[in-house]
Amino acid sequence: MSIPTAMKAVLVEKTGGPEVLDFKTDYPVPAPQEGQLLVKNNISGINYIDTYFRTGLYPAPKPEVLGREGAGTVVALGPGPNHYNFQVGDRVAWLSTGGYAEYTAVPAAKAVKIPDGISDEDVMASFLSGLTVLSLAKETYAVQKGDWVLLHAAAGGAGFLMTQILKSIGAHVIGTAGGPEKVELVKGLGADHVIDYRSEEGKDWVKRVKEITGGRGVDVVYDSVGKDTWEGSLEVVKRKGTIVWFGNASGPVPPLPLNKLSPKCVKVARPTLFGYIETREEFEFYVNELFNLLQSGQLKVRIHKVYPLEQVQQAHIDLEGRKTTGKSLLKP
Repeated sequence: MSIPTAMKAVLVEKTGGPEVLDFKTDYPVPAPQEGQLLVKNNISGINYIDTYFRTGLYPAPKPEVLGREGAGTVVALGPGPNHYNFQVGDRVAWLSTGGYAEYTAVPAAKAVKIPDGISDEDVMASFLSGLTVLSLAKETYAVQKGDWVLLHAAAGGAGFLMTQILKSIGAHVIGTAGGPEKVELVKGLGADHVIDYRSEEGKDWVKRVKEITGGRGVDVVYDSVGKDTWEGSLEVVKRKGTIVWFGNASGPVPPLPLNKLSPKCVKVARPTLFGYIETREEFEFYVNELFNLLQSGQLKVRIHKVYPLEQVQQAHIDLEGRKTTGKSLLKP
């Protein structure tokens, strides 16, 4: 298989807004090192975390090629042992860095073969987001049948999947979303109550959640919004409840005085997916769970739009402007 020396890629040389995403046509194709595969990406995922690395909220050395996941074909293997028996021509999904590019050298330990019957697009619409929400619902707080759950941003890339997973467990789901279209979308996934935080009534979503739960509060809050919602999340969680902060869509949660947790004996968590899938065994456990849900039709995906690589700036503008429902993808 002939591999070119240059490729299309999106380079970030300094932190800033979407304008720092620099589309290149002559970026060097990486050579896979020991323990790596070279993948020709068919499709790459766009995730909110990409904006954090772009703005510098999460520090990372620059210049860098953003993108934490991709799906495509193995075109070369790095030297040394081939622990996971990958072959040139295998169709794989991967988690690493450098996905905003035609080719990515990825660790074999964080790549998996995609089963027949699942498209690259469906995998990318659910891979990083799906693994994240499975780990949140099974490990960060083990959701039980009958639990009351508040899920912020329920129409987003992660929220769309999490609503379905929570309902499959048998939880009572209260979702928040912005605008009537997103509200209907989340209701269609089976959420028991959906609050439009842009509506007059929804602006006081704290009061609404308390009304829905008869003043008891929710067992767990999953909050990927951060700055705009953290205080309300603390208000609506029940005594001895749990708050899981896993994103900063409106900005990070400010430094939190621990005594704010005392009156209700609240537990808080700030997890990241990669802490749950460090070993190959853990990674495969969650990947198999996700692929089974996709193959059985129990988990439906929603693709907001597939953007050509050269339109990556617009993709970030749309994502940060809360104009997306479901997952945004990039076509290298």
